[in-house]
Amino acid sequence: MPGLTAPSDYALEPPRHPALQINAKQPFNAEPPRSALISSYVTPVDFFYKRNHGPIPIVEDVEKYYFSITGLIENPKDLFMRDIMMLPKYNVAATLQCAGNRRTAMSKSKTVKGVGWDVSAIGTAVWGGAKLADVLELVGIPKLTSVTKSGGKHVEFVSIDKCKEENGGPYKASIPLSQATDPEADVLLAYEMNGELLNRDHGYPLRGIVPGVIGARSVKWLEAINIIAEECQGFFMQKDYKMFPPSVNWDNINWTTRRPLMDFPVQCVICSLEDMNVIKPGKVKISGYAVSGGGRGIERVDVSIDGGKNWVEASRYQKMGAPYVADDISSDKWAWVLFEVTVDIPQSTQIVAKAVDTAANVQPENVETIWNLRGVLNTSWHRVNVRVGHSNM
Repeated sequence: MPGLTAPSDYALEPPRHPALQINAKQPFNAEPPRSALISSYVTPVDFFYKRNHGPIPIVEDVEKYYFSITGLIENPKDLFMRDIMMLPKYNVAATLQCAGNRRTAMSKSKTVKGVGWDVSAIGTAVWGGAKLADVLELVGIPKLTSVTKSGGKHVEFVSIDKCKEENGGPYKASIPLSQATDPEADVLLAYEMNGELLNRDHGYPLRGIVPGVIGARSVKWLEAINIIAEECQGFFMQKDYKMFPPSVNWDNINWTTRRPLMDFPVQCVICSLEDMNVIKPGKVKISGYAVSGGGRGIERVDVSIDGGKNWVEASRYQKMGAPYVADDISSDKWAWVLFEVTVDIPQSTQIVAKAVDTAANVQPENVETIWNLRGVLNTSWHRVNVRVGHSNM
């Protein structure tokens, strides 16, 4: 398309930070060290996980770039960046999380299929852009619309990138029209990330941001938005990112029996310690992140230093110096909380963390109960092991 092209190879990939843990080189998928996630509430762009399904598109002339809004509407339009920039700009703090976050740990229980991820396929950014509800008004769709006059019920985002799963076609995904046209849902067409223009890895020049929903629905490098009657029929909506029970395997799977994943469940991870640690006996600060989908806040984070027998409550915060109150107007409802608690570790043990959201949703105790063949949504209690080593001094 004019101004934006999708390469067929990986010769022109952008530079990346050397500290990233590379989980796949082509297409490039990488995550930061877990300790980087708790260094600040807003994740620096360089340390935001990279999730790609093909070569990174190249912007040749942003002035010529446009995307089309078509489908079951009365006034299809091509929109340029200048059209989007003229709309009111909103900044939304939102956590994006790959549905495969913590897949590597699930695979240790029983092998799964997919790119391996530790605990850092997640990040929080302040996304800047126009609300999709305002954009859709430009083509005659009023706010809070569930169905267009022509029968459109879903909004399909189509990227320009090329995916082998789509037989060389573009990545695409959809959300309900009712969500897209609801200003309170904060769905954005974003052109900024943490106060700067998006970089290539994160969707420059324009991407969708769907807060509270798995990252797979926040489509990058937009080429088109289609208003359609049924949900997107693309690979990543129909034959991936679905939750199956442990009894389903690759011989008996029926993709049509499950709906596409949208809101992510409550999640909690310790980031101040690795899976295996050697520490000195004494006081240890345990810190990490907790988050829930759908705009639900975090009501509580519990930490155990004896494998889950006894618990203490951790403190939660978003902005330093400001108290966090779940679901309060002062809190970022689409973003994670960071937590910390200082505990005394006299001997070798297992440390566990779990969270409860404002709907009283809890995490499963063991990964085996939620194992699934694609390794998605591992939200089991997060466990790290520590061995206390005494100094010779």
